[in-house]
Amino acid sequence: MDGRGRVAASIFIALGLAAGGWLAGRGLVAARLTDRYVTVKGISEREVRADLAIWPIRVVTADNDLAAAQARLVENLKKVREFLTAHGVDASKAELQRLEVTDANANPYGDANRVRYRYVVRQTLVVRSDKPDAIAEVAQKAGELVSAGIVLSSEDEGYGSGGPRFIFTKLNELKPPMIEEATARARESAAKFAQDSKSRLGGIRQANQGIFEILPRDQGPGAQETAQIAKLVRVVATVEYFLKD
Repeated sequence: MDGRGRVAASIFIALGLAAGGWLAGRGLVAARLTDRYVTVKGISEREVRADLAIWPIRVVTADNDLAAAQARLVENLKKVREFLTAHGVDASKAELQRLEVTDANANPYGDANRVRYRYVVRQTLVVRSDKPDAIAEVAQKAGELVSAGIVLSSEDEGYGSGGPRFIFTKLNELKPPMIEEATARARESAAKFAQDSKSRLGGIRQANQGIFEILPRDQGPGAQETAQIAKLVRVVATVEYFLKD
């Protein structure tokens, strides 16, 4: 190759390197631009009321004669059903669950001589109703059962502490509009951020609709969602939006 050819080749190589560097630089800039994004959250809340009540009524009797303790339990459960019916609750749908018998003499770690009654019999009558307000009102009158000599336990391993449980069962009906609202609020926040940062809002980089929570409406220390008829449904959507110049 003569001198003129070598010069031409050098020029082409230089132009190729320059073009390659320019393209690489543009690619790097583009890559950095795609890394520009903002993470925002959108909240949607609804106040709802429970549409189902479950009231486990745990009845307890004790005697030194097992048959006598069982007979008294059956009689007391009958009185509980009569109490419910008298206050407008359909007791025919109440179910008996969790029959338990404790024998003090069968406890190797206890002192049977210090126990007044050898046998303790427990059973739960579970009331299920689609009228939570009515159940809540009747539960306030449970003292009438105690006055009638019926011993009620405040604890049940299957249901926790005593009292009715109020449940909201229509969460699936709320999900679509709440997700839409939470996403819209997230976009509003992202658009405001883009405006303040002199940027333009791009497409969605990543999204997480979050978990739906059912909370007690009246929140405070020890507040339990299932103990309140009024509840708060909340979902938080987390969305990442690209930002453009």
